[in-house]
Amino acid sequence: MEFLLQGGESLIGTIRIAVLPIAKVFTICFMGFLMASKYVNILPANGRKLLDGLVFSLLLPCLMFSQLGQAITFEKLLQWWFIPVNVVIATISGSIIGLIVATIVRPPYPYFKFTIIQIGIGNIGNVPLVLIAALCRDKENPFGDYEKCSRDGNAYISFGQWVGAIVVYTYVFHMLAPPREGTFDVQDGNIHIKTPNKDSHPMGSSTEKVPLLTTAGPSSSTEEKSKSFFKLLYEKLKLKQIIQPPIIASILAIIIGCVPVLRRLIFTSDAPFYFFTDSCLILGDAMIPCILLALGGNLVNGPGTGSAKLGLKTTAAIIFGRLLLVPPTGLSIVMLADKLGFLPPDDKMFRFVLLLQHTMPTSVLSGAVANLRGCGKEAASILFWVHIFAVFSMAGWITLYLNILF
Repeated sequence: MEFLLQGGESLIGTIRIAVLPIAKVFTICFMGFLMASKYVNILPANGRKLLDGLVFSLLLPCLMFSQLGQAITFEKLLQWWFIPVNVVIATISGSIIGLIVATIVRPPYPYFKFTIIQIGIGNIGNVPLVLIAALCRDKENPFGDYEKCSRDGNAYISFGQWVGAIVVYTYVFHMLAPPREGTFDVQDGNIHIKTPNKDSHPMGSSTEKVPLLTTAGPSSSTEEKSKSFFKLLYEKLKLKQIIQPPIIASILAIIIGCVPVLRRLIFTSDAPFYFFTDSCLILGDAMIPCILLALGGNLVNGPGTGSAKLGLKTTAAIIFGRLLLVPPTGLSIVMLADKLGFLPPDDKMFRFVLLLQHTMPTSVLSGAVANLRGCGKEAASILFWVHIFAVFSMAGWITLYLNILF
């Protein structure tokens, strides 16, 4: 009886530790929602756009640079190799589940690939960073003191983000290409087919048709040919979209952190340039509340018109697949990797971050790509509903993960 009582108290304590971070996230999001509502209107759409830009261009890169740079070394770089691999595996397994769900549900045309992406691509950056910060702030968290818990968690998450960005701007960008009609606005079977006007434009209507090599005359030099090749490579690989401030910050942190001379100049507490790292830490601390306020404010418009195009069945299937089918698959993958010896021994936070990569709601970054490809309203609708239901699903999965890890 005493054992059952202790077990019950342990379970209640685990649930409390798992639910409190979600409650903190929900509270700050609600404040953002309230500030953006028509009754208060302190955080209008233009203000939220500026706040999103500030987070993405300054606060998030500062957090990633300072936390990842302080934690990583060359030895740890070799130990952490499974984090980016896990991001790729999560994309593959999630896409397979998305394909199965889309095949069964049969979403309205042309949202088959869209359904696969919304299930397959999770938020491996912003939301995990917020959860780790909220979890580590609790003095009774099982991962140790706040400094170590926060530093390790943020470093692991940041280390996987650059891979996630590459996946989004290559694989997701390709999958969300408009259908053959040239637009997602297909209504009642009346399809408006865009035919290329070859007379008005030598390359046709497609802006992506770039010649492999420009026609070189006798006076063309090898240098010009090389420039043409690299320009084509830049355009085809969407490097402009991939090379974003958070990714640059991660790469710089990895390079500087792994070179002992540079590390002693910037990241150690007695370094001559540590004032720069400390400034980044101060700015990084502002990232969590700002991004939650913006997220809550963006929910004020509700699901919008995208829900009507997708339909209730497709929307429910995406929510079910992303929040309830993908996480157990991810749990199996992480447990198998642990048994095969791919993970650092006795590092609970490492395993927890790997599990979070399979558990998060649909990626906000994939929503931005969907907006570029012409299905932004539908993606906004999915992001709205998935994040609402993720409040409950994440609490349940985190409770399970903490019971397994501890």
